[in-house]
Amino acid sequence: MGVAATMAGMVGRPPSIALLGRQRQRHRWVLSPLGCASFSSSSSSHSKARKLVLYSKPGCCLCDGLKEKLQAAFLLSGPDSLHDVDLQVRDITTNPHWEKSYQYEIPVLARLFSDGTEEKLPRLSPRLGVELIQKKLASALRE
Repeated sequence: MGVAATMAGMVGRPPSIALLGRQRQRHRWVLSPLGCASFSSSSSSHSKARKLVLYSKPGCCLCDGLKEKLQAAFLLSGPDSLHDVDLQVRDITTNPHWEKSYQYEIPVLARLFSDGTEEKLPRLSPRLGVELIQKKLASALRE
């Protein structure tokens, strides 16, 4: 998907999300049907990649803040690197089940297993720094 298609699909999203995809070749936002967008490493294997789902909705400032911190955390290197993590962002307003389940809890971050099941992760404080978010996610994905 080219930058123009990505930018067109990012209407209503913060500009930093689209720009981040352009600045780094290693990571990109991938838009898919059903109100989902995903941020992934182009060098990772999708079958072996660790996967996270972020339930969100347009206009949610907490959701937008977490998305930006997650993007920054994915770009950090080191022993807790998240370079092989695929993040799928799901717009709860596009699915009645998601909206009913998460309308009062968003943003909700969940680990997605290969069999399609999900495990809701503990809420990340909006005050956490990017490095601490990286460490907490790496720890949760190791379990």
